[in-house]
Amino acid sequence: MASVDPIVVVPYDEAWPSLFEEERDRIERAIGPWVEGIEHVGSTAVPGLAAKPVIDIMVGVKSLENSPILVERLVGIGYEYVPEFERLLPFRRYFRKMRVGRRTHQIHLVERSNAEWWDRHLLFRDSLRADPEIAGEYAHLKYELSDRFGEDREAYADAKTHFISGVVRRAQENERS
Repeated sequence: MASVDPIVVVPYDEAWPSLFEEERDRIERAIGPWVEGIEHVGSTAVPGLAAKPVIDIMVGVKSLENSPILVERLVGIGYEYVPEFERLLPFRRYFRKMRVGRRTHQIHLVERSNAEWWDRHLLFRDSLRADPEIAGEYAHLKYELSDRFGEDREAYADAKTHFISGVVRRAQENERS
């Protein structure tokens, strides 16, 4: 599914961590009683890494059974709920915040007990934070893919999968040894 906002990778912005902190506070005020964890994930969570300027937020909740109220409250603080992505990822509720036709924030709402999803995102983020060489390789790949895929977010994301899987696999092997 092509997006209306183009894929643009930009140099790291020192404001990204504070933008996450501000948004985390807003999310906690809106749905705090259901939240079991809020993490800044994705490339904007890695100091020095070039990224699409979209603050990626992973929110863990005890259960998605509360989705109707969570959706209502997140929409109430300016997020758009995008249910069509649940066909591919039924265990995730996806939200995006747009400003002047561009995505600025996105929330991946999942059950905190979904360790595979939760741990994989944190492991990838932490691997990039710990190894500037891997982060540099990833930045290079993202610039190349953004040029190649323009507005096709699905193709862009799919093309990063092999790299991400390799980083996560190596990190998991290192944890086991």
